[in-house]
Amino acid sequence: MRLAEAWRVAITALRANRLRSLLTMLGVVIGVAAVVVLVAIGTGAKQEVEEQVNGLGANLVIIVPGKLEFGASPTKSRLELGDADRIGRALGQQDKVAVSLTSGETVRFGSRSAFATVTGTNPAVVDVFVRPVARGTYLRDSDVDTRRRVAVVGSGLAGALFDGADPMGRSLSIGGVRFRVVGVFAPVGSSLGADRDGEVHIPVTAAQRLFGDTRVDALALKAPSTDEIEDVRRTSLAVLADRYPEEEFSAVTQDQILGTVGRILGLLTTVLAAIAAISLLVGGVGVSNIMLVSVRERTREIGLRKAVGARTRDITLQFLLEAVLLTTLGGLLGIALGVGGALGLSAAFDQLPAVVTWWSPVLAFTVSAAVGIFFGVVPARRAGQLDPVVALRTE
Repeated sequence: MRLAEAWRVAITALRANRLRSLLTMLGVVIGVAAVVVLVAIGTGAKQEVEEQVNGLGANLVIIVPGKLEFGASPTKSRLELGDADRIGRALGQQDKVAVSLTSGETVRFGSRSAFATVTGTNPAVVDVFVRPVARGTYLRDSDVDTRRRVAVVGSGLAGALFDGADPMGRSLSIGGVRFRVVGVFAPVGSSLGADRDGEVHIPVTAAQRLFGDTRVDALALKAPSTDEIEDVRRTSLAVLADRYPEEEFSAVTQDQILGTVGRILGLLTTVLAAIAAISLLVGGVGVSNIMLVSVRERTREIGLRKAVGARTRDITLQFLLEAVLLTTLGGLLGIALGVGGALGLSAAFDQLPAVVTWWSPVLAFTVSAAVGIFFGVVPARRAGQLDPVVALRTE
């Protein structure tokens, strides 16, 4: 039997039982669509995190107390404001090391209030991180030196507190202490789960007085180039090791953050795709079951074909093509449903990014075709091995 003739017979057989064929394909459709959607969501989440990390700035090195690893307990910081100057001098980047001391506080203006992230910092922030100021100015060295009570507020917080009014020059209350607004950040959205538009930056010395602390939580600096990141990292840790010989510090780079997050999200995407692939196996079992039923229903037809000269491999090929046709059609429908579902979810929910990569539909389609071959072999072989005399005598 020629291949074209085998395809024609397979299509005719499936069209003769349209409803059964559609129901059989349903498991494959759902499995392929689930794989495409879940892989798209996982890939989209990974790209979103990468964009947010890169949006913080380029060539960043962030220094925190303790050893950063999963399961490690938090370490109380011993970092001081003077450590930023020591590291800056060692690197030749005087006044280019940003400091941070952060706390969650209730911020009030008149009768309005909002809970915000209050960060005590210094003017080096604008050199290290991407924090454009839309109105006014950022903090100055003189503000840090004199513990001046001034603040730069995020655009979201400004809208919540001032309700469209001009916040410049107005005073807001942070922890019961009044601070004058000297600047408003440009909108930047969220990064790593934190709402950057809901932040307030104040001089680190004013924050230390407000929070009753003399430490800083972390230091951050920017390497001149990508090639110098590792040198900056080693030098910074060496300065702190001399200063605090019994303490341990970690210097985290963007590549390390992206690598860790990428591995976690990649593993999560793989697990989700594997779970979704179980639907394909279930669909394959359904295909095998229906093909066995089809062989039984068409026993006399098989006997007649073999009686007029059809070979065993011709009958086997015919039923195998029927199984492959079921799964490939289901795979195509599943890809269309999965791509449409992923794009629809991404459009409907801003917090659920989805990116359809070329390889996920190709992989899902290939697996669906393989499922058809794998689960179609047994029914096809059974059909091909029927004795024509026995088959013709079957009622």
